[in-house]
Amino acid sequence: MTTDAAVLKSLPAARKRRLMGRTPLEWCIEAALFLAAASSVVITFAIVGVLLYESWEFFRHVGLVRFLTERQWAPMFADPGYGILPLVCGTLVTTVVALAVAIPAGTMIAIYLSEYAPHRVREIVKPVLELLSAVPTVVYGYFALLFVTPILQRFVPDLPGFNMLSAGLVIGVMIIPYISSLSEDAMHAVPMSIREGSYAMGATRMQTSLKVVLPSAFSGVTAAYVLGIARGLGETMVVAVAAGQQPNLTLDPRQPAATITAYIVQVSLGDLPHGSIGYQSIFAAGLTLMLMTLVFNVAGYLLRKKYREIY
Repeated sequence: MTTDAAVLKSLPAARKRRLMGRTPLEWCIEAALFLAAASSVVITFAIVGVLLYESWEFFRHVGLVRFLTERQWAPMFADPGYGILPLVCGTLVTTVVALAVAIPAGTMIAIYLSEYAPHRVREIVKPVLELLSAVPTVVYGYFALLFVTPILQRFVPDLPGFNMLSAGLVIGVMIIPYISSLSEDAMHAVPMSIREGSYAMGATRMQTSLKVVLPSAFSGVTAAYVLGIARGLGETMVVAVAAGQQPNLTLDPRQPAATITAYIVQVSLGDLPHGSIGYQSIFAAGLTLMLMTLVFNVAGYLLRKKYREIY
């Protein structure tokens, strides 16, 4: 008995009939779908492999302790500095400013569209809101530099032309559609019976929205927040244009600074030779950014898992 025949014999009868009744076209379609699904895994491992390989070459010349603790980042200078902390601080500060705008605004928009807006208004407002995500990020960058920064300088006279505050505010506006759209979808999927049970207990619409619907949809809302965090961490053009490209170890959003992505762009457009320590530094910076994003994704997964168990 062949191996294929033995496998078919061990399968349930219904499954066996489905497998034996397939045409060659169906087998080809299934194989194509499998390859499409597997390609994302292969590409992810390929990216990680390239980052690890090039970063290993970098860390052979620069110790990991120096990379994590040194307070200056200047790999291309005559007196080089290889501390990633200034880039990490710039990335985190702009992301925190962006989330301070996007999370409250996106959540309130999602609650309004899901619980208060008439169906016709929702069908008009939501696509219009999502158009914000179609605007090129370089446009957002010059909007931050030429429009938002001059307005902020009226309230903060000593605010420099390049600063993390205006860049973070515009990134926050840019990621509002991601948070509001996904959060609204999660809240809209909450069964109406849960809302009706809340109303039957005497709760108002606001109490139902905040204390019943939002916790019930918190798994999906958390996914929207994690996507917003990843989008803020990975934003490039806004910070490259509006925040400056000078690494600066500071937590003050009014100061100019460089982010990890802005540094990668700056070096990638230069004339550094392949294999040099400056060239390899972009892979070490990219690996750092990937690990930061991974930490936030894992934290979001654990938080979603916890709330799934509760609700």
